[in-house]
Amino acid sequence: MARKDEPAGIKIIAKNRKAWHEFEILDTWEAGLVLLGTEVKALRNGRVSLGDSYAEIRKGEAWLQKMHIGPYEMGNRENHEPFRSRKLLLSKREIRKMRPKLEEQGLTLVPLKIYFKKGLVKIELGLGRGKKVHDKRDSKAKKDVDRRMARELGRRE
Repeated sequence: MARKDEPAGIKIIAKNRKAWHEFEILDTWEAGLVLLGTEVKALRNGRVSLGDSYAEIRKGEAWLQKMHIGPYEMGNRENHEPFRSRKLLLSKREIRKMRPKLEEQGLTLVPLKIYFKKGLVKIELGLGRGKKVHDKRDSKAKKDVDRRMARELGRRE
């Protein structure tokens, strides 16, 4: 059963909460992933970490780097390598739109969440600009104020 914040037919495997803290997300894209069988089975078990991963464009193709998919317990010697580069399935038009933005100073493609959509593994990529320390403080202060206001409104009703 899907949670309230998930659209029907989507099962979120992992979110990269750190990305929203470290980056100001300017734009998002959905991409498919080229995976091995044991990787998909490990994802179904939730053995993934988006921690320090990022995407890059090489030779007109998008690649996901440093995403950790843990080994599948029931796998044999043919099990996958946890930190291998994985190809992203994006259209040429999407890649052409991304390339000039990535060449700008300080912009990077960060994975925001990975999920199953109609049985296929999808990843949401965000075009992010790194936040400075004072920006992070401002974001936290704004979030605290919003939380306090929501709490007060809840008490009054």
